[in-house]
Amino acid sequence: MTNTGKKATPGKGAPEKGKTSKAPDEEKAKSVPSAFAKPLQPSKELAAVVGPDPLPRTEVVSKMWEYIKKHNLQNEANKREILADEKLAAVFGKNKVTMFEMNKFLAQHLK
Repeated sequence: MTNTGKKATPGKGAPEKGKTSKAPDEEKAKSVPSAFAKPLQPSKELAAVVGPDPLPRTEVVSKMWEYIKKHNLQNEANKREILADEKLAAVFGKNKVTMFEMNKFLAQHLK
């Protein structure tokens, strides 16, 4: 490094090691899971697809996509469309939904 001839200004730059800006009580506070991470109980119709145990919303969506891909339920011409089989029709209430509508229908089956 080259020397510019300037001295370091006190109080600027990175804080000294070992010092934190948080009070000790704040660091020990338990974090509350977000609404997406909170386990929710699926309805009996949804449980036929994802299982009966409470799951976070993110896991429910993942399991839905696993089921859709395993049973080849995506429209080949338009991959955004899901062609419901008997189990999914019970959840969605219709035979064809878009991937964007899916979450709306899932919300009705999670408590």
